[in-house]
Amino acid sequence: MKFISLRVRNALVMHGYTSDNKEVVDEVTGEAFVDKLIAVERIQSVSEKYILVSSSHGRVLYWEYEGDLASVTARLAGAGLVVA
Repeated sequence: MKFISLRVRNALVMHGYTSDNKEVVDEVTGEAFVDKLIAVERIQSVSEKYILVSSSHGRVLYWEYEGDLASVTARLAGAGLVVA
């Protein structure tokens, strides 16, 4: 299993959908950034501000990360994990 280390903090927790197909989302504010080793297989996508990861119980989490998309892309590419 491959991991990437990033400084992240919770931003949004997506729990699922209501019976009328609306997202059930909790916004998280005020947390400090923490160092995490993230299993690459949990990563769903990375944007300029957020990394979207799968979590337990069918949840997905949007973590805000320190740095920028170019540096995360370069690190993943250096490990052979990006297809251009």
